[in-house]
Amino acid sequence: MQDLQDIPTAIAGHVLAVDDDPSVRQLVSHYLGDFDFRVSAVRSGQEMREVLARSAVDLVLLDLRLPGEDGLALARGLREERSRIPIIILTGRLDEADRVMGLELGADDYLTKPFSPRELLARIRALLRRTRMHEGVAEAVSQLRAYRFAGWELDLRRRRLANPQGEEVALRNGELNLLIAFLSAPQRVLGREQLLALSRLHDAEVFDRAIDVQVGRLRRRIEADPARPRLIVTERGSGYRFNAAVEAVAA
Repeated sequence: MQDLQDIPTAIAGHVLAVDDDPSVRQLVSHYLGDFDFRVSAVRSGQEMREVLARSAVDLVLLDLRLPGEDGLALARGLREERSRIPIIILTGRLDEADRVMGLELGADDYLTKPFSPRELLARIRALLRRTRMHEGVAEAVSQLRAYRFAGWELDLRRRRLANPQGEEVALRNGELNLLIAFLSAPQRVLGREQLLALSRLHDAEVFDRAIDVQVGRLRRRIEADPARPRLIVTERGSGYRFNAAVEAVAA
């Protein structure tokens, strides 16, 4: 497998780059390798699967314009396998439809070609930080049975929210994930990027608006007066803060 390159460097993370352009593979391998990343650079979906089968991969860098089995099919396959490996897709400047489709299939970020190696490094580091933060919260939440706040109770096992009168309040999946993000970090200011990672809203192009819309919907569910919120408080220029004492009930 002549073009398969494994660079066994230190501990920053293992990036799997999938691109049929040898110059891109070489650029990514050398540049990220200089910053202590291990890089596996391959040219096809088959080689991608071979690396995933034998190695732990922290992030996939995926070109959408691959011959044969294209990047969209590979991204779809990864998500259908319930893989949570972060994905950054590479697209041409005019490939907006493919870029949107890739994000809808579960990619976490995108970069247009030609790209700056410094920007690629920054995006990889930021995405790995968000992913590791989300995994830490998910592990902590898995040890809990419920959250209680201001007379409300969120049953994490059944994903059921009850108001102070004991009545069930229906939440959409995005609203519920956002509420869990707030309850896992009460009294802390959470920026939109943090809330994006914690509630797993993937569309990086419109995430500011998406988070704001979800916050507005959640306020209508749990605030006595959504126009004057007391539980989810806006911190101007920073994000949002959950302004209530939260009791975490162990499993």
